[in-house]
Amino acid sequence: MADQKQQTFMKAYEACHDQFLRYCTSLAYGKMDVQDLVQDVLTSAYHNFEKIENKDQLLHYLIRAARNRSISLWRKRRNQDELTELHAERLTAQGVSPETVLDIELLYKALDKLPGKQRDALVLFEISGFSMKEIAEIQNSTEGAVKTKISRGRVKLRDLMQDQSQSSVPSLLETLQTIML
Repeated sequence: MADQKQQTFMKAYEACHDQFLRYCTSLAYGKMDVQDLVQDVLTSAYHNFEKIENKDQLLHYLIRAARNRSISLWRKRRNQDELTELHAERLTAQGVSPETVLDIELLYKALDKLPGKQRDALVLFEISGFSMKEIAEIQNSTEGAVKTKISRGRVKLRDLMQDQSQSSVPSLLETLQTIML
């Protein structure tokens, strides 16, 4: 029985692994270890797998769980410099230039200043590569509302970044998307 549950879970998870990992990587940057977040969420999802009504939408469940888990962890561990340094070291090890690492750190600091739903929509769309329709399903919203959140988030992010860096927000988001797992 346990083997069948494990096989079913792994089959469902296999289809969404890359997108989930990319989302967790962008969500956790500078705040927590990505591997810890992924492991916590997957463990919880596996234990509650029977309760998930629509197994085809496991990714949506995982994203909501990761978001909720990250909020809990952020409250406990605000401003941990060693995590930011760990992420910077990982990016440098991937061959990312120090200037780009600094720009990414500035981008995440600016993202943290956005309202939660705008930030989540931007991260899901720009970094994680989800469609507007998928984001609407994840956020229990309409596609029009998601487009508005993304548009307003981009404007606010651009305004916040103008004071911090000379890099353009779209190019930074594109760079970040290409270097994330």
